[in-house]
Amino acid sequence: MSVTGLTPRTKGSPRPAPPPRTAAAPAGRFARSLRRNLTAHGFLIGAVVCFALFSWYPMVREVLLAFQKTEHGHSTWTGLDNLATVAADPAFWQAWRNTLLFTLLALVLGFAVPFVTALVINEFRHGQGYLRLLVYLPVMLPPVASVLLFKYLYDPGYGLLNELFRLLHLPEQQWLQDPALSLLSVVIAATWMNMGGATLVYLAALQGIPGELYEAAELDGAGLLRKIWHVTIPQTRLVLSLMLLMQVIATMQVFVEPFLLTGGAGPEGSTTTVVYLIYQYAFNFNDYGAAAALGLLLLVLLAGFSAVYVKLSRAEDA
Repeated sequence: MSVTGLTPRTKGSPRPAPPPRTAAAPAGRFARSLRRNLTAHGFLIGAVVCFALFSWYPMVREVLLAFQKTEHGHSTWTGLDNLATVAADPAFWQAWRNTLLFTLLALVLGFAVPFVTALVINEFRHGQGYLRLLVYLPVMLPPVASVLLFKYLYDPGYGLLNELFRLLHLPEQQWLQDPALSLLSVVIAATWMNMGGATLVYLAALQGIPGELYEAAELDGAGLLRKIWHVTIPQTRLVLSLMLLMQVIATMQVFVEPFLLTGGAGPEGSTTTVVYLIYQYAFNFNDYGAAAALGLLLLVLLAGFSAVYVKLSRAEDA
C-alpha cells in the first residue's frame, strides 16, 4: 500500500509549501509578556501606588487647600484670601528673611566645608575607610541626640564653647539667646549634622578624576590651589552643580534644627523660618488654608529657582 506522504520526490518536482503560520494575537503576546514580567510589574505598581498616596495626592491636596478655608470639616472656596492673610502677617517677611539668610550662611559653610573635607580625606593613602565613617557618623545619629550635644556646647553657663572662651580670655557668648548669634549657631549645628552625605558624594567624584591630569598640571608647575581650580573643580563641576541645587532646596525647607535648638522662633523671632511658620499656621492656629498657601508659595519659589538654575547650567555647558 502506497502512502502519498512517503513517496519520493522526483527530480525537478516542486517542493511542497510549508503550512501557513498563524500570527499570534496581540492580546496573546501581551499576556505572555505580562506573565514573564509579573514580578517587575508588581513592584512598579506598588511604587506608583505609594507615590500616588503619599506624594502626589498630598501635593494636589495642598494646592486645593491653598484656595479653601476649612471649618468644622467643611471646605469653602476663598480664592486668594489665604495668600492675602499670609502676606499681611508681620512674621511672613521675617520668616523669608531668616530663611534666605540661613540658606546663604549654609551655602558658605555647608557647601564649602564638605568639599574641603573631601579634598583632605582624598589625600590620605591609608585609613580612608575610617575617615569616611568618622565623617558620616553625625548623619547616623538621631537628630535629637545631635541637638542635645549642641545644646550642651552652646549652654551659656557650663557649655564647652564658653569654657574654651574663658581659657582664651575671650568674652562669653549667649549662643542661642542672642538674636545676632542664634541663627549662625543653628547653621553651624545643621552643617555638622548633615555634612557627611555631601562629603562622601564629593569624595566619590574626586576619586573618579584621572591621575594623569594632576601629573600634567604638576609638570606645568601648578601648585595646590591651581590644581584645585583648574583640575578638581572642572572635573567635579556636574556634581558640584547638582549638590548646590539640592543644598538650596534643602536649606530653604529647614525646620528640625531651629525647632529643636531654639524652639522654632528663637529670640525675637531670629530663627523663624518659612517651614516653621507653616507649622504654626497648621498646628497652632488651625488655619490649614493659610499653611497650604504659604507652602504653595515656597513650592513655586523653589520650582522657579530650580528651572532657572537648570536652564542656566545647560546654556553654560552648551
